[in-house]
Amino acid sequence: MSALRLVARSALRSRPLAAPWRGSSRGYADVPSDKIRLNLTLPHLTVYQDVDVVQVNLPATTGDLGVLANHVPTVEQLRPGVVDVVEESGSTKHFFVSGGFAVVQPGSLLSINAIEAHPIEDFSADAVRAQLAEAQKNATSGSEIDQVEAKIELEVLEALASVAK
Repeated sequence: MSALRLVARSALRSRPLAAPWRGSSRGYADVPSDKIRLNLTLPHLTVYQDVDVVQVNLPATTGDLGVLANHVPTVEQLRPGVVDVVEESGSTKHFFVSGGFAVVQPGSLLSINAIEAHPIEDFSADAVRAQLAEAQKNATSGSEIDQVEAKIELEVLEALASVAK
């Protein structure tokens, strides 16, 4: 066995390194070291495209996550909740997302893909409470499929009710 390991190790050492890329080299986007380049994309709309921001707070399924410049690369599934975007001007924008994914890439690049995202101020607390009551009724009556759909709706509406004013 040791002879096999010796042969394998010598073969690895003698193998040339990967051939250099002959085409144009690909680098990371030029982003100021204290900023994040943000893309917030929906199927029907791009909310942010290559915009430099200071910080983004995400409602990840593993817990709330704050993303600053030079964050470790990661992929996070989003739960229903609020995405806070702190812009360069110092203002903060709040978007309610029903779920999705966030990908932090090297070079301070953050891409958020969601099915739906709406500014918090677009929601009426009274309308959310009314829809929540309706979904609670549907969660206990109807077919099994209707109950499952109502439970998903409940999860989103409960998260929305906690932030709608």
